[in-house]
Amino acid sequence: MVSNPVHGLPFLPGTSFKDSTKTAFHRSQTLSYRNGYAIVRRPTVGIGGDRLQFNQLSQAELDELASKAPVLTYGQPKQAPPADFIPAHVAFDKKVLKFDAYFQEDVPMSTEEQYRIRQVNIYYYLEDDSMSVIEPVVENSGILQGKLIKRQRLAKNDRGDHYHWKDLNRGINITIYGKTFRVVDCDQFTQVFLESQGIELNPPEKMALDPYTELRKQPLRKYVTPSDFDQLKQFLTFDKQVLRFYAIWDDTDSMYGECRTYIIHYYLMDDTVEIREVHERNDGRDPFPLLMNRQRVPKVLVENAKNFPQCVLEISDQEVLEWYTAKDFIVGKSLTILGRTFFIYDCDPFTRRYYKEKFGITDLPRIDVSKREPPPVKQELPPYNGFGLVEDSAQNCFALIPKAPKKDVIKMLVNDNKVLRYLAVLESPIPEDKDRRFVFSYFLATDMISIFEPPVRNSGIIGGKYLGRTKVVKPYSTVDNPVYYGPSDFFIGAVIEVFGHRFIILDTDEYVLKYMESNAAQYSPEALASIQNHVRKREAPAPEAESKQTEKDPGVQELEALIDTIQKQLKDHSCKDNIREAFQIYDKEASGYVDRDMFFKICESLNVPVDDSLVKEVSMNYSSEFIAEARH
Repeated sequence: MVSNPVHGLPFLPGTSFKDSTKTAFHRSQTLSYRNGYAIVRRPTVGIGGDRLQFNQLSQAELDELASKAPVLTYGQPKQAPPADFIPAHVAFDKKVLKFDAYFQEDVPMSTEEQYRIRQVNIYYYLEDDSMSVIEPVVENSGILQGKLIKRQRLAKNDRGDHYHWKDLNRGINITIYGKTFRVVDCDQFTQVFLESQGIELNPPEKMALDPYTELRKQPLRKYVTPSDFDQLKQFLTFDKQVLRFYAIWDDTDSMYGECRTYIIHYYLMDDTVEIREVHERNDGRDPFPLLMNRQRVPKVLVENAKNFPQCVLEISDQEVLEWYTAKDFIVGKSLTILGRTFFIYDCDPFTRRYYKEKFGITDLPRIDVSKREPPPVKQELPPYNGFGLVEDSAQNCFALIPKAPKKDVIKMLVNDNKVLRYLAVLESPIPEDKDRRFVFSYFLATDMISIFEPPVRNSGIIGGKYLGRTKVVKPYSTVDNPVYYGPSDFFIGAVIEVFGHRFIILDTDEYVLKYMESNAAQYSPEALASIQNHVRKREAPAPEAESKQTEKDPGVQELEALIDTIQKQLKDHSCKDNIREAFQIYDKEASGYVDRDMFFKICESLNVPVDDSLVKEVSMNYSSEFIAEARH
């Protein structure tokens, strides 16, 4: 930097020189911090550290420079925008002044008070200069309280001027609609607002109290009863104190009488007695709570009062010589009330303490009045009348609405659709009955038996169902303890007696043999051997049949050869195993027979070719179980 220490010379080459000793040419710092605040200080040295050679400006000069408008340099200055206008309803929104006040109201029609002090709250709303007067609601005051003057602008004089917040202060009277309110105090917000506006507030005053309200707050005057036998003293002393006794009324000597329990209440406050009924569940009685209403009970009547109409008029002291009192109710004694004799057998702990303190009676034990029930009478069933099963008839003796006897569900599920079939003959001296054959079906699920007689043409006997499903009783069993036929009673040569008819078992199917071998424990060895021997004999070829086969005509031989061919085809048929199950499903009566239409329907469902030779083949394979009823 080039400096010219000689004043008056132009700053031109040759008239100035450079000071080579100066190395710092920075500008001095004018901003600093003191106590955490940024402050500005005036520079004392210039660039390079040279001290400034001009005088400091005075405050007047600085003010002049600040007010001087540099019009020539910067042009005409722009006017500052005016401040935003904020309306009163925005600036004073939700700002309310609250004053505590009271007014005096005359009470001309009362002898207990001449005037009444009513405390109110005066609210002044700054947003629209409106006011409201509200009286706090006092419970059970009997005065219409709440909002006395709704929010509005209130006039303060006859010229129409309205009250302003500048007119309100503590310790002043304001008149609103003819009522003079004394303002005694204000809240903290009101005090701060008025003081910020330059209003000097008066000191607060105490709120006036209503003299009648303060009189009601005083404790009531207590009266002492001078007499020890006064009824009021008895009422106050023994209020809510009740003696409780447990009693019974035994009326079993009369017709349809019974022994019933009651609770006797004796009220010490007025010597009244109450008798309550004790109801039990399903006792068959209407739920009346009281046997006798609370009243005084006479113990001894005067002689002339025996004919007094007690059911119409109440008994007074003139008709009674002595009333029942607490000393008449003792545990273990009987007393007569309204013609009923009650025996007291127990009382509650409070009653025991009262008798101990009042009468000195300490021994009041509980008396056992429970009666032992007689042993239950064994129920005897009436004799069997022969209708239905014995178990079904017995259900009418156990309940008014009989229910079906319980069944062995597990047995029914295990043995469902399991039927044992036998061929039997009727043992009868009548010649026509010797050729009759019967099919016995024993249902393992229910132990029932059904009998079916195959119809025979030109026999003169109508075949079909001979006996429906039912349990058959053995002939030598009693009616009270019946014994029914079981699976072990059926074997070759066995005699089955069904309701007076005797049947002899002649034949059975292969399923019976399989069942007997799988359940050999239920059968005797003789019965099992008889079935096995019979099946072996039936399967062995008879010599007479072979000789007859050689003597048959060629047409019969061809037919039998055709049947053999069909049998070989059925062995490889896919529905062979389902034929038995299908016939068992459609044979609902388990008779071993189906009609022709049902037979062809089953064959069509199993996709079996149906012709006359096939019908013969099927009847031969299942002759003991399913035989077509009608063939042409």
